[in-house]
Amino acid sequence: MKSNPTSTQVRLGIRAHDIGRFSPDELARRVASNGLDRVQLALGKAIEGLEMGPGVIHPAMAGAIGSAFARHGVRIEVLGCYINPIHPDPETRRSLIGLFKEHLRYARSFGCNLVALESGSLNADYSPHPENGGEAAFLDLLEVMQELVEDAEQHGVVVGIEAVSSHVICTPERMRRLLDHIPSPHLQVVFDAVNLLSAENHESQRDIMQRSFGMFGDRIAVAHAKDFREVDGKLRVCPPGSGQLDYALLLGLLSECESVPALILEETHPDHLAASADFIRSMNPWIIS
Repeated sequence: MKSNPTSTQVRLGIRAHDIGRFSPDELARRVASNGLDRVQLALGKAIEGLEMGPGVIHPAMAGAIGSAFARHGVRIEVLGCYINPIHPDPETRRSLIGLFKEHLRYARSFGCNLVALESGSLNADYSPHPENGGEAAFLDLLEVMQELVEDAEQHGVVVGIEAVSSHVICTPERMRRLLDHIPSPHLQVVFDAVNLLSAENHESQRDIMQRSFGMFGDRIAVAHAKDFREVDGKLRVCPPGSGQLDYALLLGLLSECESVPALILEETHPDHLAASADFIRSMNPWIIS
């Protein structure tokens, strides 16, 4: 697919904790000094001295963090709250769901309207489980997602769901099915092409990306940018432009997708940040920062 400079411009950002763990002001300063103005912020991973748990977020804290980023011209595009929504222990699951709801409740105080998670595993530690792709796991997740989206609707924000090849939402078809069950605009997709790939299917990456955009391109709210290499029969993630992902296809698909305001760099250490950002910008002039 060709690049389209007349498409909606997409801002280039980074997962904040790839920069490091600092005070909000210092973290925002470092992001801006690298020529970026968007972040995905996982509070407990990126904010120095902050240990996440139920009841930790409050309006004053959220406002102070949001203001620190805004002073440096950086928008918090995504709040990352990567809980396991189908944790096998009921009490732990309710606590995690409560934590996610706190992120939804205070997202706007951060200057953000999207809170993201992955679809989880039947194993408590998020490791692959043989039944993650089964019907029971899907229905379990669906019940939780309906609850979270109802909460998001009340607060006027969005739940972002990210597929992973070893989790419950593991294929484009499973994502489409979830979106069909929950047609609310308060449920959107965080698209990460590498996360849908595995040692078994990576040679079909073009088909997987094309199916994804064909099935739910209009529900993608933000996209991730990382890369992969096949090493000894396993996929290893690496910075964008240093691996085997078909970026010409991915960026071409994104250029035609009007709903994506930001492309978030992942697995990009500061030592590799400039090269990765330049690689992506060189391929598509509609990506700006």
